[in-house]
Amino acid sequence: MTREALGLVQGTVDVLILRTLTRTDMHGYAISQWIRDRSGGALAVEDAALYQALHRLERKGWVEAEWGTSDSNRRVKIYQITPRGRQQLRDDVAELRRYVAALFAVLERA
Repeated sequence: MTREALGLVQGTVDVLILRTLTRTDMHGYAISQWIRDRSGGALAVEDAALYQALHRLERKGWVEAEWGTSDSNRRVKIYQITPRGRQQLRDDVAELRRYVAALFAVLERA
């Protein structure tokens, strides 16, 4: 039996991308693969959502990009997280933790 990827809650794509880029600079496909691999296939970021989010993060100054070459010798945009992006990630993770705690407080009450 294959496991289907879970739908992402609105707003989580940005935090997943920022978290991924704390490891190393990456191009878009590598970001989506790392998220999929790290989650055991449970989370998948669709291409359109990924690149919309990367452009949005770039406009906000949370990531920067420059052209480079992939392992397969293709021209790709390589993204890196900025100091402002790292601060945003800390803020977003704190907010997600509060949200998840509140969600489970409701779900676990009988």
